[in-house]
Amino acid sequence: MNVKKDDKVIVLTGKDKGKTGTVVKSFPKENRVIVSGVNILKVHQKPRKSGEKGQILDKTMPIDVSNVKRVEARGTRKETRKIKGSKS
Repeated sequence: MNVKKDDKVIVLTGKDKGKTGTVVKSFPKENRVIVSGVNILKVHQKPRKSGEKGQILDKTMPIDVSNVKRVEARGTRKETRKIKGSKS
């Protein structure tokens, strides 16, 4: 994965295309990241106690790492290339 926690990224595809945010958490085994302000879903929570009301919460869901790209400080996309013959 080319993205780590606290990296600034831009979303390349999906409903949030063009939005930028920072990586809050990464899941390397699943190849997914959570980006702040991107892929927010409404989650309906049932009331737990009697007399309590149910709630609608905003939850940030993970997005596939192939759908985001790192952004440099000046706001341009950062290119990552593999050098032929190297292991990295």
